[in-house]
Amino acid sequence: MYAGTGEVTVNGRTLEDFFPNKRQRIEALAALVHLELKGNFDVIAKLEGGGMTGQAGALRLGIARALVESDETLRGELKKGGFLTRDSRMKERKKYGLKGARKRPQFSKR
Repeated sequence: MYAGTGEVTVNGRTLEDFFPNKRQRIEALAALVHLELKGNFDVIAKLEGGGMTGQAGALRLGIARALVESDETLRGELKKGGFLTRDSRMKERKKYGLKGARKRPQFSKR
């Protein structure tokens, strides 16, 4: 992330091309919009893994962390808005004796 005109490139594609869903584009740039800095920075990001919504959330966190690194005074405002919190939800592992993480084999009384 660096000072510029507000151009966002994700994996070599424009933001609109990478995130066709408007809600994901809004979430990805939420930190910049919250601080009213949307047109002040160019963002180049490389995302991998997860789904489209997860990648939008990861881009949001990355932009927020880059803003804090560039100006430490923004930390309080971003923290209050919840932009510096990582989404810790992960897929639960499969347990032995079960068909998945929680699904059990069918019970037969007789």
